[in-house]
Amino acid sequence: MTAATSNQDLPFNWVNTVYLVLTHTAVLAVFLPGTFSWSAVGVAVFLHWVTGGLGITLGLHRLAAHRSFETPKWLEYFFILCAGLACQGGVIDWVGLHRQHHKFSDTGQDPHDSNEGFYWSHWGWMMRCIPGNAEIPRYTQDIANDPFYKFVQNYFVPLQIALGLILFALGGWPFIVWGVFVRLVAVFHCTWFVNSATHKFGYRTFESEDRSRNCWWVALITYGEGWHNNHHAYQYSARHGLRWWEVDATWMTIWLLQQLGLARKVKLAAAPSK
Repeated sequence: MTAATSNQDLPFNWVNTVYLVLTHTAVLAVFLPGTFSWSAVGVAVFLHWVTGGLGITLGLHRLAAHRSFETPKWLEYFFILCAGLACQGGVIDWVGLHRQHHKFSDTGQDPHDSNEGFYWSHWGWMMRCIPGNAEIPRYTQDIANDPFYKFVQNYFVPLQIALGLILFALGGWPFIVWGVFVRLVAVFHCTWFVNSATHKFGYRTFESEDRSRNCWWVALITYGEGWHNNHHAYQYSARHGLRWWEVDATWMTIWLLQQLGLARKVKLAAAPSK
């Protein structure tokens, strides 16, 4: 790719594109008769927290990608399983691309460079054959050979199907439509807003060398990930909400694990002086 070529001119990743189109189309099933129940909505909300909160935010991001704390291996694997059920591609790939994002934040080598526009940083980058995909092995040497990570990496779709069968047995099609399709797409966009919205909207507490911002509404829907400028300034910190009013539900969970003796070596950034 020459310097004059935009990332948006890269070839399409047809596997990702078809996958995203199909999952978003499946959400239209909510308009079919007999696919709504309040219990199904409750299942979707619960699984949003399990897969998006415990899985993506706590497990893949703060634990696996940044190693901001440690847990017993069985608990780490539980969180990685939850992340796999978010179905955001392979868990090893997720970590590798995220680490590249931090190293090259808001430059041409950032997989979802916000300078390319909101659409690109939100989800356009996933539908292209970006160079960062080939670099994933360099950034994931600590987890690439872990048998459980490899299992979830390779079988996240069958794991989702297994979850779907359980949900169907418990509540029929409403549980499938809301607990799988609606929940998947909701967690997708909540996660993607961290790549897009928090590099465009909000305030900056620290002079990080990128466009990261603290955005309260993204923090609300992502269990604390919206305090993104804080995170880019102190990537190692298990706590992202550094002021008392920057509510960080994931940090509260990590703190609870620490009190129970299930989290140790917790790394923290100091609160801003002003």
